[in-house]
Amino acid sequence: MKYKADPITMQVIRYALEQIADEMGYTLVRTGRSTIIKEIMDITCAVFDENGGTIAQAHHAPMLLTGFEITMRELVKRFPPEVLDEGDVIISNDPYMGGQHIMDVQTFAPVHYNGDLVGFVGNIAHMADMGGAAPGGVAGGMTEIYMEGLRLPMIKLYKKFQENEDVFAILRNNIRVPEKTLGDIRAQVSANYVGVRKIQDLYKKYGKEVIQECLAALLDYSERRMREGIEKLPDGKYTGEVFIDNDGVTDDPIPIQVNVQIDGDNVKVDFKGTSKQVKGNINCPIATTHAAVYYSIIAVVDPHIPTNSGCYRPVSVEAEEGLIVNPRPPAAVAARTNCSQKITEAMMKALSEAAPDRVMAGSHGQISTCGFSGFYPGTRKRWVYTEIQGGGAGARPIKDGKDGQDSHLARFMNTPIEAIEVEYPVMIEMYEFIPDSGGAGKFRGALGLRRDIRFLVDEVSFARYGDSQEFPPHGLFGGKSGTPGRFILNPHSNGTRLKSKGISTLRLNDVVSLRLPGGGGYGDPLERDFSLIERDVRDGKVTIEKAKEDYKVVINPKTMKVDEEATKRLRREG
Repeated sequence: MKYKADPITMQVIRYALEQIADEMGYTLVRTGRSTIIKEIMDITCAVFDENGGTIAQAHHAPMLLTGFEITMRELVKRFPPEVLDEGDVIISNDPYMGGQHIMDVQTFAPVHYNGDLVGFVGNIAHMADMGGAAPGGVAGGMTEIYMEGLRLPMIKLYKKFQENEDVFAILRNNIRVPEKTLGDIRAQVSANYVGVRKIQDLYKKYGKEVIQECLAALLDYSERRMREGIEKLPDGKYTGEVFIDNDGVTDDPIPIQVNVQIDGDNVKVDFKGTSKQVKGNINCPIATTHAAVYYSIIAVVDPHIPTNSGCYRPVSVEAEEGLIVNPRPPAAVAARTNCSQKITEAMMKALSEAAPDRVMAGSHGQISTCGFSGFYPGTRKRWVYTEIQGGGAGARPIKDGKDGQDSHLARFMNTPIEAIEVEYPVMIEMYEFIPDSGGAGKFRGALGLRRDIRFLVDEVSFARYGDSQEFPPHGLFGGKSGTPGRFILNPHSNGTRLKSKGISTLRLNDVVSLRLPGGGGYGDPLERDFSLIERDVRDGKVTIEKAKEDYKVVINPKTMKVDEEATKRLRREG
């Protein structure tokens, strides 16, 4: 059959490439070794053209996607077509070369068809360990990138389908759990090879000329939709400001300010008013900054747009070097999610003025990442357990925030208790919603989550970074703030509050309680439908006392229904 490049064929090829990216991700998850990959799914995959432009992205973590733009510019500059062979795989995790943080390892493979380079496939995955000062690489308060782990430039990990043993030897010699990390990296390579083979099959079916014409049309299509969406927003300059609690070294709050200029079908975002880079490791590499900005604008303008290089064309990002959102080396960046999530919150705050019906109230605005490490009982075999928790999502213009679901940039999956307990010497004693943690509003913010972990061995390293423990998620348009997060040690015996960023040692039978922030509310709480308040009280999400305090609603404890007369009196008095 003879195919031609037309709008229908373009869409067929678009969805085929998105499916290939998703299938790469499924391969990576199925063959990965660490719970952070096979359960949390802290990964993503993408397909690129021969110039490094993004064509298709998997439906995984948005935070890891648009950073590829900067990475690929570096890659095509360092590896021209004549030095790339079929079966080559390039590896890098350098945050100053388009990477995210050292724990996020990127691998890329060239795609050849009839001897010509026609594109690339790539993926990124969070490793359980990459060496460095703290097991798992996630301790807050580290002050130089050299402390955070082994930093790889862009080098060939595989040459013509053969492992580069020199690189594997360096990795093996610097990692606490090499069997896990090397297994995960090999899973990344397998995913790339799946992508290469599938794209080659696509070229065989449609031919090089048709596919490349369709890809050019696809990028233009995304750009056109993006511009049409931006043009519907009112012109103007909109500002949003939020705060990071601290950098893990001092207790000083750190401002993140975005200034969004909408002019016709273009958007310019700058960071005037944002903090300079800091000593602690919450600095955010420019690739992640771009991801947060692009994600926010796409979510507001047209969340169903094909996310590729075309939709980035109408958006410019200006971030002066030396700001916390574009740090100079050797600034530490391991906890950059504490900053990138706040960029998204500031973007939503700014855009709430231009598009109030398309934004969310404040979400948890951080990622609580913990690296626990010790030795299995009776052996000297090391284990590293990475726990990632998000928190409550913000309320939406017509709906409550989604309880029990991560939001925004990460969209990480829940780690099943059974998967944790079968692999590590721990016991999960509690995993539940935190009542009253969602901000009140016409629509309620999502509840925060609590997970209590008991350690069944002695001398466990507990490295961590979290945020939104001093500045809770904000409400919008009269909605109330969500509750702040907390890390509590031994909560059942006059628990001790731990710093949100740092490293400490746990003893046998210690319990760590991870309590995540709840989302902010949207709209006036007095406008909330009584039936929704009754449902929340029945479900244990809102207490009778909190319903009275926040919503000025009296609930009969026997019937669990609103006492309308008592409610009217309360509202008249208040």
